[in-house]
Amino acid sequence: MSCAYSESVRADRTLLHDTGLAVLLAAGSLVFYLLFDQAAWEAQGQLAQVHAPDLLGSLLVALSAAPVAVRRRWPLAALSVCVAIDTLIDALGYSVGRIGIASLVLLYSVAARRGLAMSMAGLLVTLLAYLAGSLAGSATLSVPGHVLVVFVFTAAWGLGRTIRLRRAYLDELRDRADRLERAKEADTRAARAEERSRIARELHDVIAHHVSVMTVQAAAARKVLRSDADLAGEALTAVEDTGRKAMAEMRAMVSVLRAGSPAELGPQPGMSALPALVEQMREAGLPTRLDVGGEPPQLPAGIDLAAYRLVQEALTNSLRHAGPGASAVVGVRYPPEGLPGALPGALPGGLPGGLPGGLPGGLEVSVRDDGRGPMGPVKQTGHGLAGIRERVALYGGILNIGPLPGGGFEVRATFPLKDGR
Repeated sequence: MSCAYSESVRADRTLLHDTGLAVLLAAGSLVFYLLFDQAAWEAQGQLAQVHAPDLLGSLLVALSAAPVAVRRRWPLAALSVCVAIDTLIDALGYSVGRIGIASLVLLYSVAARRGLAMSMAGLLVTLLAYLAGSLAGSATLSVPGHVLVVFVFTAAWGLGRTIRLRRAYLDELRDRADRLERAKEADTRAARAEERSRIARELHDVIAHHVSVMTVQAAAARKVLRSDADLAGEALTAVEDTGRKAMAEMRAMVSVLRAGSPAELGPQPGMSALPALVEQMREAGLPTRLDVGGEPPQLPAGIDLAAYRLVQEALTNSLRHAGPGASAVVGVRYPPEGLPGALPGALPGGLPGGLPGGLPGGLEVSVRDDGRGPMGPVKQTGHGLAGIRERVALYGGILNIGPLPGGGFEVRATFPLKDGR
């Protein structure tokens, strides 16, 4: 509604301005008519066709400027009415070779506000009207005079076309700038959404892992609280330590959102932190073994973090769902240095060797447990496994998740590394 009101106000203001211009042109034309045409009549009064300025002539001269008031809304119609009145004035002998200023303004308006075809039609109408008025009028001009008149009309038309093309060019530049700005905003929103998703995934991994460990340790402390107070105290101490670690990691990640925070430069966990993670799972009650094959290369930071989070999430799921008495094996196979081909052999702990699908040398990580396996109610639609899939797919890896034939559950992923590095 406000936009429509603004357009209405702008249209009213434009009509007021054009009406004022029409009144000004009418007054100027009358002064020119009464002074110049009076002198011309006195000099050429012997010609019967030349009329002295009178009321009819003054009225026609004033009316010829009236269409200027609607030059923006109906420019071609206003020009046609104006040149028709000018032709009538010349035919009745009230003007001696006069060029109407109003017709020049209207011809400019047609060229500046309408397309090429309509502006050409306006120029043609103006020239034909001038030709008709010259043939029917009493005064005659020399050939250079007619050429000058045609040149003036053409110049007014050319000026209008130039202004229109310039406006169209500026409008195109503004439109292009608006499109670029919208595209930039869309890219910014997409980047923010991606960053929020990444942070949410990191927070989920950290919270899910540590809370699961704390829950298991707290349950163990509750069971042995009366029978073995020392053991219960150790479990509660482990809960406290795990909680502090969780708070520290979450504080580090959240502080990344604050501009200029020193935590932005803090290192993220990687494969080098696997021994501490395995030890933490042992303390939580899940016997876990770490088997590593090959020499650890300098892994890209993204793959290093993704592989660590995969192991963390998989062990968290094993802790939750494998059941009592279950154990887990974390297998890591680094590519042999200098061998960019498929990895041969088998990983320690029974992990199959080689990269599936003939991938070049890369990092292979697996977590398997011997718990309830297919009988366990493991959901593969949760945020944790979905986050694992996203991480592996982001780096072009291959992920296999599912129960093992003999019981248990396995999460296995391969991350391709360029030239085995």
